[in-house]
Amino acid sequence: MTNRERVGKGLDLLREGLAPFVEREVKTALEKGALNPEKLRTFLEDGLLKDKPILKWDSAALLKLMWETWNEVFRDTLGQTERSLVSEIRDWRNKWAHQEPFSSDDAYRALDSMERLLSAVSAPQEDEVRRLKLELMRQVFDEQVRQEKRKAGGSLVEAASGTLRPWREIITPHPDVASGRYQQAEFAADLWQVHLGEGSDEYRDPVEFFRRTYLTEGLKGLLVNALRRLSGQGGDPVVQLQTNFGGGKTHSMLALYHLFSGRKPSELPGVEALLAEAEVTELPQVRRVVLVGNKISPGNPVTKPDGTVVRTLWGELAYQLGGKEAYAVIAEDDKNATSPGDRLRELFVRYGPCLILIDEWVAYARQLHDTGDLPGGSFETQFSFAQALTESAKLAPNCLLVVSLPASDARSEDVEVGGLRGREALERLRNVVGRLESSWRPASPEESFEIVRRRLFQPIADPEAYKHRDTTARAFADLYRNHAAEFPTECATSDYEERIKRAFPIHPEIFDRLYQDWSSLVKFQRTRGVLRLMAAVVHVLWEKGDKNPLILPSTIPLDDPRVQSELTRHLPDNWAPIISRDVDGENALPLRIDAEVPNLGKFQAARRVARTIFLGSAPKVGAAHRGLEDRRIKLGCAMPGESPAVFGDALRRLAAQATYLYQDGTHFWYDTQPTVTKLAEDRAGALRREPDKVFEELERRLREAFRERGPFAKVHLFPRTGADVPDDLEARLVVLSPEYLHTREGESKALLAARELLEKRGNAPRLYRNTLVFLAADGPRWQDLEEAIRFYLAWRSILEEKEVLNLTPFQVRQAETQLKAAEGTVNARIPEAYAWLLVPEQKTPSDPITWQALRLTGNDALAVRAGKKLKNEDRLATALAPTILRKYLDDVPLWRGNHVAIRQLVEDFATYPYLPRLEGPHVLAQAIQKGLSLLTWQAETFAYADGYDEATGQYRGLRGGQALFLTPDDPGLLVRPEVARDQLEREKVVIPPPPPPPTPPEGGGSPGVSGGVTSPPPSPKKVRFYGVASLNPMRVGPDAAKIAEEIIAHLLTQGARVEVTLEIKAHAPQGFSEHTVRVLAENSRALRFNQANFEEEGA
Repeated sequence: MTNRERVGKGLDLLREGLAPFVEREVKTALEKGALNPEKLRTFLEDGLLKDKPILKWDSAALLKLMWETWNEVFRDTLGQTERSLVSEIRDWRNKWAHQEPFSSDDAYRALDSMERLLSAVSAPQEDEVRRLKLELMRQVFDEQVRQEKRKAGGSLVEAASGTLRPWREIITPHPDVASGRYQQAEFAADLWQVHLGEGSDEYRDPVEFFRRTYLTEGLKGLLVNALRRLSGQGGDPVVQLQTNFGGGKTHSMLALYHLFSGRKPSELPGVEALLAEAEVTELPQVRRVVLVGNKISPGNPVTKPDGTVVRTLWGELAYQLGGKEAYAVIAEDDKNATSPGDRLRELFVRYGPCLILIDEWVAYARQLHDTGDLPGGSFETQFSFAQALTESAKLAPNCLLVVSLPASDARSEDVEVGGLRGREALERLRNVVGRLESSWRPASPEESFEIVRRRLFQPIADPEAYKHRDTTARAFADLYRNHAAEFPTECATSDYEERIKRAFPIHPEIFDRLYQDWSSLVKFQRTRGVLRLMAAVVHVLWEKGDKNPLILPSTIPLDDPRVQSELTRHLPDNWAPIISRDVDGENALPLRIDAEVPNLGKFQAARRVARTIFLGSAPKVGAAHRGLEDRRIKLGCAMPGESPAVFGDALRRLAAQATYLYQDGTHFWYDTQPTVTKLAEDRAGALRREPDKVFEELERRLREAFRERGPFAKVHLFPRTGADVPDDLEARLVVLSPEYLHTREGESKALLAARELLEKRGNAPRLYRNTLVFLAADGPRWQDLEEAIRFYLAWRSILEEKEVLNLTPFQVRQAETQLKAAEGTVNARIPEAYAWLLVPEQKTPSDPITWQALRLTGNDALAVRAGKKLKNEDRLATALAPTILRKYLDDVPLWRGNHVAIRQLVEDFATYPYLPRLEGPHVLAQAIQKGLSLLTWQAETFAYADGYDEATGQYRGLRGGQALFLTPDDPGLLVRPEVARDQLEREKVVIPPPPPPPTPPEGGGSPGVSGGVTSPPPSPKKVRFYGVASLNPMRVGPDAAKIAEEIIAHLLTQGARVEVTLEIKAHAPQGFSEHTVRVLAENSRALRFNQANFEEEGA
């Protein structure tokens, strides 16, 4: 984990801890009236926080809210120190958001401040932040260890290429394992074979046996007890060894057999320490008896070299103890197949010290009959013998009886128990032997690691090799701690690092999977099965020169027949074709994925993921709890220097494509039955022949996506001909069908189609060519989108037919998960594919039209994204300065003589690509209005006239420097300013002052008729305007806007003082709800209504 990742994790924890506190405090402040709701509303207007409760805010928003409302909300609860912490953490958060690097000191300071703030608000996340901080401290103090790792010439991320020593350079397999000379049977300890002096040295030779045997605590206790018992110093007389098949019972008996082989203690590795623990000075001379039930037939007597015929187990026991002489003691009982009773004790006393080892007794007893018609005796007699044997062993001073029994009869297929008879024999033997047995503990999982390691590898002799082993263990442990969220919890502990050292060079996860999962298969035989498999794995890896630092589940070469057969032979079904298709093999899916995705192929990530899943899931097919968790899959794959996320990506791709790989949440497993993924693949493949269905689905999605049109008046989807795109004056976006793709090289089909649509509207030439831009799909990206749509349609059809297909509930859940994933993939790939904006351009009226291909980026809706790109590239104008308009009028020129009609100008801008492309005619109308209102219109813009009189050459209603309200279809004219100025000058008239009022004649009276004609009084001025209009409550906004444009704007141009009052009346016979009353009251206050009241019924 990098320092920046630690700070990011700390900010996440800070958010989790702060949010409840902040929400609680804000709510209290609002209730008390200490916080103005308007202040909080400014936060809610933020697009990222809109409709989100405070609990869902990110850390930046929470810290900002605390800072800006400190006095109103938090000052009473927190102090100035905490306010400083808030300020400081805001700075750290900003640095983190802007991708700035963090030194270890910076990261420590940031985490420390977060911890202190969380502590102040009593947030439980404080402990987790403290752990992050302490982990950082530990890593700082371990800098010298990290430097040691870098000495090989590369940083830790280069571990796979040489930083960590390959395991083969640290530890060496035994020669028979490295060369492959071992035989499968050699790992099956055979007590009878050793008793006969046969078998391989590692089992037959006492010295070699102890050299390769790891003395577990249970085995030590067994041997110490045997030393004491057979030396006459106490000890338990009867020991029952009881474990599952392959659990080490026979190996323990061999250890007892070789301990008393007559070899000196100094020759047997580890035995001298056992003597010291047992407080025994020397090994006693012991007679050994070996009875293996599946090697002795109750129906076939055995003739010994001296002619003695032995029929029963007790006859065999006596003969092994003392030959013909001892046999004579129980000869009659052997001939008659009757239990020898106390004669056994006599034999044990006479021929002691003696060690009696009985293995596979159930296998012998289950063959006996009730009638006693076999030489070996009857079923009942066998248990009488068992009782006499255990009692005699107890009474004899120097006798040890060790009996091996299967651990359970729960499963009928248990090869050690057999059928009903075997289960009955087991139960009765267990009852007899169990009365006097001593407890014996089989090897623990950790001890099993060492057992396997010793059997496969030679001891590490070089001290430097131990250092390299420890460095490898530390590197893996650091990987697990630095990416703790990516791996199982136990991997981040120091205990796991010790496990890696003890199991070296085999990763502990292999042992966990083999002992926990594969050992559940009866035929696997626990340690024996592990030895067989790992011997094959080590041989193949050694032979191929494997240079990885450890042997992981992901490096087990499943493609090698020797390894594959060791695994598949234990499985009930035929897994070979499944492995070759979905797991590992020349044409397996994981190898294809790795080849197609370079980032995965660099690490063979998909192949390694598939191997790991197979090892962890194949033996549990049909179990109630199946599957390997994704974190454990990464544990089986990732090595130091590799990102766990790579394997997460490989896992997702594999789950989406594999035929036999199942997924339930975060658990994955292989099964012998194909998943619905295969059905989805088939259906998706069939859709290649039906492209119209893919196009229809794409069009449906695009139609939904282009509901947000951005700056475009309309979006035209997949036009077949130019007739499908109207010739309008507003800017529009034309989305081309995937039939017309764009590529960087050459004249693409998209460009040809766009040119055709631009030039023609059906059979007629297009007039308004400066209004269209085109959106086309990228050639290579379209293939990805097309594939995603096909799979989406396939999964949707499967769910629609789930009853017909008779899907199981799990398969339905799987299909739902895959449909959701396919939906997300399609939505993500649409903007990735439709990324080319094709824009026609013309530099001057005489230049040809050229095309610019602009690549779209961003996270907005496609139309919005296209609009922003055009604006940023100055290829779409949403506003036009009047001075710029005047420049185009003069330079092109656009004047028709001394004036140009506004309607003509609108058409000009829509027609000619060498003019700016306008969002719509309204942009031009707004520019004209601004230009007419400028006091500097004579120099910078233009004048306006209602019309032009051709006869007189005069403009009607000519004016300039006045605010006018215009629409794009206004019938007026724009007039050159110098022409307008000249006419306005000519029209200036000096108005004489009004004549004085007539003087009345002297002497009063009214003037006579001869006084002249009296002027009529002037008309009164209209100085006030009143208007009342009723608005449709369903469309108040548009109606009010129309009134503003058509009425209020004209009043304002006259300099009038205008007052507008909105009166609302509403009547609800059923009454308004309390919620509505509260909302209306709050909103009325917020909108500063002069008056807002409710009336009660009857008022």
